[in-house]
Amino acid sequence: MGKSQKQSRRELIEKMQRDQARSDKRRTLIIVAASILVGLAIIAYPAIKLIQDSRTRDMAISELGVSAAEASCDKATDDKATGTQDHQPDGTVIAYPVSPPSSGPHYAVWAPFGKKFYTSDDRPPVPNLVHNLEHGYTILWYNEATANNADQVALIEKISKAQLPESSNGKFIAAPFKESDGQQPWPAGKNIAFSHWSGNAQGQTTAFGHRQFCGSVSGEALQQFMDKYPALDAQEPNGG
Repeated sequence: MGKSQKQSRRELIEKMQRDQARSDKRRTLIIVAASILVGLAIIAYPAIKLIQDSRTRDMAISELGVSAAEASCDKATDDKATGTQDHQPDGTVIAYPVSPPSSGPHYAVWAPFGKKFYTSDDRPPVPNLVHNLEHGYTILWYNEATANNADQVALIEKISKAQLPESSNGKFIAAPFKESDGQQPWPAGKNIAFSHWSGNAQGQTTAFGHRQFCGSVSGEALQQFMDKYPALDAQEPNGG
């Protein structure tokens, strides 16, 4: 005699329950495995970043980016400097005669001395950074096209963490520069600019601002600029 309809239905239900249990177990295992992988990634990322940063700190900036010869850099300018100790109230609109600025009036508070890299999200106003120039800083400015290139921004950040030349005295900042930040457009094809504010050092009778434009990111070109315009020749080299 065949199975009763009631018994067949019960067996079918039991089979469905077993299949569902196996499916639930597989799904649980997948979720657990995925959670473990995500957890490991969360733990590993800071560790990997620390290792990478440690390796970067052992590198000279001249090892990063293209060579100076390949960077398509213009000759550095000698802009007559203005604005020594000319502190303006925060929020004052300051129209700098050159772009990016290499001297001029500035806000009374400088950008933090310990921070060497800024993005478009956290960069302080330009007049704060100009105050840093007065204290011997060299600033690497990067334009909006570069700011939109994640690889180039990562390279600039890497330079900010690498070994700076002794001539810089550790005074370096990399920051983005928008077209709206200046009155003058940058030269065509130039995406990077260095600026430094020299004082009355080494027999100078006039203070100058210096700017150098480059087409590509070059730690070697930056080092050459810093060596030519060291931190100690600034208006107020002991500040910061």
